[in-house]
Amino acid sequence: MQRAVLIMFVAMSLIPAGDTAGKLLTQSGLATPAFVAWSRFIVGVVLILPFTPRSAWRLLRDWRIWLRGILIACGISCIQIALSRAPIADVFAAFFIGPLISYGMAAVFLREPITWQRTALIFIGFTGVLVVVQPGSDTSPALFWAVAAGTCYGAFLTSSRWLAHLGSPIALSFTQLFIAGLILTPFGLATLPQFTPYVTTVTFLSGLGSMLGNLLLLYAYSAAPATRLAPLVYFQLFAAVLFGWFVFDTWPQMWTWIGLLIVMTAGITSARLKA
Repeated sequence: MQRAVLIMFVAMSLIPAGDTAGKLLTQSGLATPAFVAWSRFIVGVVLILPFTPRSAWRLLRDWRIWLRGILIACGISCIQIALSRAPIADVFAAFFIGPLISYGMAAVFLREPITWQRTALIFIGFTGVLVVVQPGSDTSPALFWAVAAGTCYGAFLTSSRWLAHLGSPIALSFTQLFIAGLILTPFGLATLPQFTPYVTTVTFLSGLGSMLGNLLLLYAYSAAPATRLAPLVYFQLFAAVLFGWFVFDTWPQMWTWIGLLIVMTAGITSARLKA
């Protein structure tokens, strides 16, 4: 379990790094959210293809693999829309409905064991999300996109555990990148940006961070139950706040800080539980 926790910590740092690169493109108007989402998968396919076993292509015959690919495609697309319209820390705080979705689905559909302590901590973490989002008539629409992204991502996390036995982490990572890239190709090609050296570099970094983060996530999910790893997804919050501060010079507001502290406390406490 300790190894899986370490892998999750690294993975949850790389994924916000990829999202930060994507926000650099969308916030500046250099690229659309559709292109950023699509390019992340295409870059990932190119990077992982040389290491992909031939058996990965056979996995594409399984409808469950396509469902998983659709989930990640929708999740990445929604979060890119959210990031183009709201601060990164706020987006990630709202996005963290994902662990609650993953935890519940793993318990119901995968019959994985749960404890009252972890269940309570998951709901405490979700309370932190509500503190940030503050549902109401004046809530930013971008945060609803973030919640949609988190819902898709939570289902994706559970499906990763569900299908972990079908192939190696590299094979499964290739299938999700290939399927999502294929689905988003019409939208990506319709909004191609001008490929300056800056745009090309940042696009590559966005795809690299996302690919490595999700690949490590698969390694972690192949080694431990989803109900135990789901709260560790909250580690992304720490990285998101740091990236927002250093790259965009945005510091979370008071309510965002309160929500972040609630979410982080719940996630770290859950990670320290022995059962």
